[in-house]
Order: sequence, then C-alpha cells, then structure tokens
Amino acid sequence: MSAPKKLFIKTYGCQMNVYDSERMAEALGGEGYVETKSPDDADMILLNTCHIREKAAEKVYSELGRFKGLKAEKPDLKIGVAGCVAQAEGQEIMRRQPLVDLVVGPQSYHRLPEMEAKAREGEKVLDTDFPEEDKFEKLKNRPKAKRGPTAFLTVQEGCDKFCAFCVVPYTRGAEVSRPADRILREAQDLVERGVREITLLGQNVNAYHGAGANGDMTLAQLIWELDKVDGLERIRFTTSHPNDMQDDLIEAHGTCAKLMPYLHLPVQAGSDKILKRMNRAHTTESYLRLIERIRAARPDILISGDFIVGFPEETEADFQATLDLVEEVKYGTAYSFKYSTRPGTPAAERPQVDPKEADDRLQRLQALLTKQQREVQDSMVGRDVTVLFEKVGRFPGQMVGKSDYLHAVHVADCDRAIGDLARVRILSSGANSLAGALID
Repeated sequence: MSAPKKLFIKTYGCQMNVYDSERMAEALGGEGYVETKSPDDADMILLNTCHIREKAAEKVYSELGRFKGLKAEKPDLKIGVAGCVAQAEGQEIMRRQPLVDLVVGPQSYHRLPEMEAKAREGEKVLDTDFPEEDKFEKLKNRPKAKRGPTAFLTVQEGCDKFCAFCVVPYTRGAEVSRPADRILREAQDLVERGVREITLLGQNVNAYHGAGANGDMTLAQLIWELDKVDGLERIRFTTSHPNDMQDDLIEAHGTCAKLMPYLHLPVQAGSDKILKRMNRAHTTESYLRLIERIRAARPDILISGDFIVGFPEETEADFQATLDLVEEVKYGTAYSFKYSTRPGTPAAERPQVDPKEADDRLQRLQALLTKQQREVQDSMVGRDVTVLFEKVGRFPGQMVGKSDYLHAVHVADCDRAIGDLARVRILSSGANSLAGALID
C-alpha cells in the first residue's frame, strides 16, 4: 500500500477561509492526501488567501518566493493558490510566480481533485469561475474525520452591499444563500462527529434567505431549525450587517436558549458623513437604536464591532464622532483598522488621510476599545457562566474553553474533558482571558 500524500494548507484571513480550508482538505483527502503541519513534508502546498488587508497580493507573492528552494529540491511538489487573492489576480499569479501549479477561486474549490490530477500531469491549472453547481453539495460524500467541539458552517456567501472600501463583492460574488435542508444535514453530520457549538458564517450572514420547505427562510428561522438538532448545544453567527438585523432575529436573541449572548455587528464609523461615503446605508442614530432594541431583548448580550479609521476625507470631527459612538455603545470586544486602499474600489480614488494622522487616530481608538474590553471582562468576576471546554491548558489539570460570551476561560483543577459543558464561577480577569473554578 502506497504512503499517503501530504497536504500543507496555510490559511489567511476570515473564518470563512478557515471553513473553506477544511473543505479543501476533505476534497483532497478523497484523493489520498493527509494534512501536515510543515510545508517541508508536503507533496502539495495550498495558500488560502485573503484580499481584505493592504498589500495582500504582495504578501502572497513573498510567501510563494520562500518555497522556491523547496520546489527545486522536490520537483514533484505541487503549489496552489486559493481564495480571494487567487480570484482577484488569476493568471497574473502564474505569470509572476512560475512555480505555482494551480490557482483556484473560492467558488471552485470542489474542483480541486480534478485540478490536482491535471497538475500531476504537468499542466498549469486555473479556475476562477463562479460555477452554477453547489460546491458544498459536491463535497458532501468526501471522507470526514472526528471533529473538535466547535465548528464553522457557511450558510451564505457573497455581498450585494458594495461598501466603498471592500473587495468582497468582486472576489466572492453576489449574495447566495444555501438551502436550509443542506445546512441542517451538515449540522447534523458535524454533531455526529463531536461538534457541540456551530458558528454560522456569511459575508452578510443575517441577509440569509435560503430555500426552506415553505419558501425562503430568514436567519432566525434557520436558527430555530438548528435549535431542534439533538446534541447541538450552542449557536453563533457572524458577520452581520446592521441593515439586515430583522425583528425575528432580535427576538431570537431573547428567546432561543442555544443562541449565545454575543453579537458581532460592525458599524465601521460614527460619522454619518463617513458612513455615507462608505456606502454603508445606515446612520449612527439607526445603529444606536438597533443596539437598544437588541439589548432590550437580551440585556446581557456582549456587542462586538469593526471600525475603520482614516477613511478618505475623515476629519478630526468625524473621528471624534466615532469615539462618541464607542463611548455610548460600550463594546465587549472590537476590531479596528487603519484604512488601506483596495485597487478597483471607489474609495481608492478619493483624497487620502495623512498616514501619521490615521495612525494617531487608530491608537486613540484602540486605547478606548481596550479599556472597554477590560471593563467588560472585569465585570464578569463573581459571575457564573457556562464554559465549553476546547483544549488542555498549559498547566497540569488546567482546561481552557469559551464562555457563553465568547471569553476565553482557564479553569484549574478541572476534571472535565474536551467537549464538556460546565458551570464555572469567574474568579479573576486577565488581559485577554478569564480564570474560574468549577461550581459543581
């Protein structure tokens, strides 16, 4: 019996890329590949790329350059580029880096086995189409391994919002929602393989409108169907758009016990002028009223957000409006970035903010967000939470898991196993995690 071929995948960017990498590994697993943690051992290297951050393509080319010596030592090594940079750059990747054997966009990775076979025959293979067939359905019969207690599950892809700073509509395509029965089938499969918490993924996940038995379903209706899956204990979703936060989804946060009290709801800026320039189609006021309604439904919910500072034409007054919004909302966690241009997006052609000024604003915003995050964490001390244990800690007898609010929690003298849920009393708060003790 021949030895299995080894696959090394490096994943950049969002949770959806993590999910996609898992599916690509399953697709190639059917062709005899097993994953390895080192590119030095690999028979195939795949870079699953992200185009969100600045100079993303150049970073991919730099990473590929590191494999030049390895390719010289192992002529049969196959190297592929997948994901959003692959979609955006296409043939240019092969032109600039001849060592690349295949390039596959995020909508075509179910075709990897056929592409790999062609690459083994010496062909250069490119597929950045937006095929009509369902890539998820094509992979449903691939071999599947035991899973950890948490998993991502893509339910919606693409974006129709066309925010002025974003390339997603061009690299992931228009909004498409998966049929509910296929999602439920995959969720049941994940639970049978050991998963207890599922995070539903989408570029605009709360715009979900997949086909159900009686017409299109909302995300809330899908969540209520998932609530019926025995063995699934927790449901989360990300990333949401304020304009798609429907009444039934707000209500579900207050009534569905399996839906966790955590919501990532990016606002991006606190200035209505900048929001309009971003083509966000919501206002500061509408966002704040939405937060009020969500907290009325679930008072203890932890709100997370995204922010871009230094967006073209942002003034100090615009930035101050963002700080004012942050002060009012009080975020439990947030992600903040300095604006960086994306070729082909409307904002890239506008007058840019001085980089030093943007750096200063980012530092001031992050200081405030860090302060709020620490205040929320400190407020957890003395409270009882439910923790899903995900891994063994660094110290003997220690286990680490996530609370209902997505805080990392370390528990000493813990006799629970990975995948167990337990009530924990929080005893202390650290920089980025909590420590507690089992109540039972």
